[in-house]
Amino acid sequence: MRSKSSNNAINFITIIALIGVVLGAASLFVVLSGFAGLKDFTLQFSTIVDPDLKAETTIGKSFIFNETQQEQLNTIKDIALYSEVIEERVIVYSEGKNYLASIKGVDGNYNEVSNIESVIPHGSWLEQKTNQIVAGWGVSQNLSFGVLDYGKAVNIYVPKPGKGQITSTKNAFNTVRAINVGIFDVNEKLNDTYLYASISLARRLLNYKPNQISAIEFKLKEGADEAAIKSQIQNILGDTVTVKNRVQLNDALYKMLNSENLLIYLLLTLVSALLIFNVIGSIIMMILEKKPSLNTLFNLGVPIKNMRKIFFLQGSAITLIGCVVGLCLGFLIVLVQQTFGLVPITPALAYPVSIKLENFILVFITISVLGIISSKISATRVTEKLVTSS
Repeated sequence: MRSKSSNNAINFITIIALIGVVLGAASLFVVLSGFAGLKDFTLQFSTIVDPDLKAETTIGKSFIFNETQQEQLNTIKDIALYSEVIEERVIVYSEGKNYLASIKGVDGNYNEVSNIESVIPHGSWLEQKTNQIVAGWGVSQNLSFGVLDYGKAVNIYVPKPGKGQITSTKNAFNTVRAINVGIFDVNEKLNDTYLYASISLARRLLNYKPNQISAIEFKLKEGADEAAIKSQIQNILGDTVTVKNRVQLNDALYKMLNSENLLIYLLLTLVSALLIFNVIGSIIMMILEKKPSLNTLFNLGVPIKNMRKIFFLQGSAITLIGCVVGLCLGFLIVLVQQTFGLVPITPALAYPVSIKLENFILVFITISVLGIISSKISATRVTEKLVTSS
């Protein structure tokens, strides 16, 4: 590693091979850290209003949550709070405009189970047993109503259940007149879909029984065993209800992000492989230059496999040293971006990055395996015929 060859071209090729390994490791780590930061940035908005666990019905749109089940849930010590929820698609009407949205009726614990109040830039959270609602930014924009705009009351309609023909539109819908007291801003999908109301308003609108709900959202105590609590809740609520954690609630989003992460990793691994395979050329050039020395070693009785081992270790050393240097370089680049935000997405937002231990391990294993494979391939060029030929 330290000695110089009498042939300057070989020295140059060796340096290029080492730089290739360094750049391959650094670029792979930087890109994975950038994607990890982007993934965390995306998920933080989707999980702001997501509970730790959520129990949903598997049959129909609602289920009965009886007093016995409530008492049993209250005995689970690691559940900090839970909130009863009623959710349904509704028609929202204001100033001659109709909009299809989803109403989410929540009880008094909801604002403590989720962080909903932290994403209300205008107005405030609703009060229970009132006709107050908190609408998403997209809903309010589409219907052109603001906060505490008493001149633009909002009407919410839900079709009445029943059979037969509709003879009068007046009798076909349950209607509630509400006033918007806040606007939340989470992400485009939620902003355009939801409006929150008290659970009493939603129950009255849907003609639900006092113990009839759509879901239960849970907040767990810090350090709680999620899997164990999930199993206990499932046993209490029965087979007609399914209990999901945050990952399962955002299953489609997680799958999309993980698929993109895998694709980027494979593409960067291919680029790194092309850079690292410079090691093969470097080792082969060394073998050809050292051919007279190898002939001398062979005549002294050194086996071919031992000669191959010399060049295999040489290539492995280039790879491992280059990988460590590349990881250090990549770490410094990511740390600078994380601290100073030199690369922006917008003038007010720096590109998010995240330093994760698994990325260090993944890059080290990937580069090391590629380097070892290339070293093994190049070392096999040392043959008896090559060594003994004049």
